[in-house]
Amino acid sequence: MTIARAHLVDTSVTRWYHCVTRCVRRAFLLGEGAEDRKLWIENRLQELAQIFSVAVGGFSVLDNHLHVLVRLDPEVADGWSDEEVVRRWGRLFPPRDGTRQPIPVGDAWVHGRLQNTAWIATARQRLQSLSWFMKCLKEPLARIANRQDGTRGAFFEGRFKSVAILDNEALLATCAYIDRHVRQKSR
Repeated sequence: MTIARAHLVDTSVTRWYHCVTRCVRRAFLLGEGAEDRKLWIENRLQELAQIFSVAVGGFSVLDNHLHVLVRLDPEVADGWSDEEVVRRWGRLFPPRDGTRQPIPVGDAWVHGRLQNTAWIATARQRLQSLSWFMKCLKEPLARIANRQDGTRGAFFEGRFKSVAILDNEALLATCAYIDRHVRQKSR
């Protein structure tokens, strides 16, 4: 029986989590010689770390799965002003015009969102959520990979695995494990 991630991730116990997500249908994460996907993943992780209150401690891209070590910092998100929450969300999910094309986040859009305090509270929670962080990493990559591979449907397994890192020894071991995969792939 699966357990909701909200019950598994507890920042009062630990802030460090090792996440693993796998491709389905025997797909290769990097594709056939598609090193640009690895660069895309690296750039996307940097971008998400600037938007979310989640720090990336390390990552490794393997043939059919991805390892990401993250640190959750909810007090950072709690310190953001409402306007900063709205602007961060706008970077993540920009407003769209009638043809569904992204448009710049303008002051009118920000002001409109600032009127909805319930929406701001939800956005603030999502910007500190491990699940939303992984969703925002995986979903665009799945779309790119499906487009490149000329296919449709799921690219990643529905759920990702998250392992709580409970002490410094476990953190060091996880860092070494991820680093070992990075070194093996670079050979």
